[in-house]
This record gives sequence, C-alpha cells and structure tokens, in this order.
Amino acid sequence: MNDAKQMVDALVRERHASSIAATAVLGGLALVAGFAVRALQGGPKPPSRQGSAAPTAGENAAPITPFDHSGVSEDEARIMLRAMVAAIMADGLMDAEERRRLDKSLAAAGISGDARAWLAKELTEPADIDELTERISSPEQAIRIYAAARLAIDPDTLQERQFLKMLAEALDVPSEAAARLDAELADEPQGRGPGGNG
Repeated sequence: MNDAKQMVDALVRERHASSIAATAVLGGLALVAGFAVRALQGGPKPPSRQGSAAPTAGENAAPITPFDHSGVSEDEARIMLRAMVAAIMADGLMDAEERRRLDKSLAAAGISGDARAWLAKELTEPADIDELTERISSPEQAIRIYAAARLAIDPDTLQERQFLKMLAEALDVPSEAAARLDAELADEPQGRGPGGNG
C-alpha cells in the first residue's frame, strides 16, 4: 500500500479544510509537520535526528521550515495513518456521517481501491499503541505521529483522551509539547493554524 502520504493528506484536509485556510495550499502532511515542529520548538531543543534524510536546524545544517515534511517517508506516513485510525476508533465509534465524510475525502483525493481496502481493514482492527511506537526512532518522528493522531480527532470522550495520553507517553512526547499542540488546536477553529499568529 503506497498511498499512505496521500491518505494522511486527505484525512487532515477533510477534518480541517474549513477552519485552516492554508490547508489547500500546504496539504495535510505539511500541516502535521508544522504542528509537530511548533510543539517541539516551544521547549528544549530536541536531539538531532538519527537516520533521517531531512536536514535539522543545527549550526551546520540549513534550518527546516515548520512545514517541511520532506523527511517523512511512506513508512512513517503509514504509521501516521494507523495512529489516526486508532485515534478515530479509540471510543469504538464511527458513525454514518463520519464514514460518509471519510469516503468522500478519499474519493476526492483519488485514493485507489487497494488503499481503501487496507483502510477498511484498519478501521475494523485498529493498531494498538505498541504497534504504533515500535519503529519510531527520533523525537521528531514521535511528535509527528502524535500530531497526526491528535489532528484526526476532537478528543471529546474519555476513551479518546486516554488514548492520546497513552500514545504520548509511549512515544516519549514531552508533556509540554503535547500541551502546546492541544492549545494550538483549541485555537484552530478561529483560523489559527500552525502558520497563524500566536
């Protein structure tokens, strides 16, 4: 299944296109990366990446932009997608309207039948937290996975909040970074995304 990046993009656009004006220009994957970088930047400087093709913001490297998602591989996008599905299904519910919107966004993105079949299977058997975290090798990857899961839902049930808490702990996402991400997303319906003010 080689459509993971496209599917992450479609799911983020579907959930946030009406409230983040930049989505149409940037794409969903860029928004995930933007939120993740901003969440980490507010705290201590994260350790440098290990085994990542993307540059880091160090003394001898070109600085990354908040929306730089060039280092996100198809494999990492697949983990993001699995984290998003697991978050969506954390409370065990996907109503008919949510499913209709999901199908519409995938159709609009031109997602293939094989990828849609993979997603349908994932919705019936979501990944557990151990599966989502076993191949994460850097703090940057960890916060991107967490950001994708957080962007997939409005955590308005106890199960969803518990899932996000457990995922953040398993990924070693600093609590301050998770809190910054939550705060920024709380502001997002008023049009403040990762490129907005504040």
